[in-house]
Amino acid sequence: MSELVLSSLADLDCIVVRVASSTDRAIKRDAFRGLSVKGKAVLVHTGWDAHWRTDQYFEDHPFLTADAAKQLADSGATLVGIDSLNIDDIADGRRPVHSTLLGAEIPIVEHMCGLAHIPDEEFRFFAVPVKVKGMGTFPVRAFALVD
Repeated sequence: MSELVLSSLADLDCIVVRVASSTDRAIKRDAFRGLSVKGKAVLVHTGWDAHWRTDQYFEDHPFLTADAAKQLADSGATLVGIDSLNIDDIADGRRPVHSTLLGAEIPIVEHMCGLAHIPDEEFRFFAVPVKVKGMGTFPVRAFALVD
């Protein structure tokens, strides 16, 4: 994390993809089809943050599929965030979404809260961690600047 370029985490053009009404835990590539994500942070609003600080938060959470991650990487997303426990299905030890996105040098932000309160687009996003070495994950204070 200490080697991430600050511009990959701060002052990013952003889009919110809303899938909160879906009954399917798996968020497929169709959720992103036709969206202009090139050069943007993509935040996935599932509504799962409603379970924050409850036991339910750790069970049956929404996640992206491997195909959805490939779609985002191939389409040029610069960061991907989700308001869920994990961007991958934790039952799948392969972690294909982490592998695809991080392999394409696309940072991931998990455990987001409050995505219902920001617009779908036309805002700036920040998620900057302390510059630490030897850690693959670290808390951030993520926020949006809305005009």
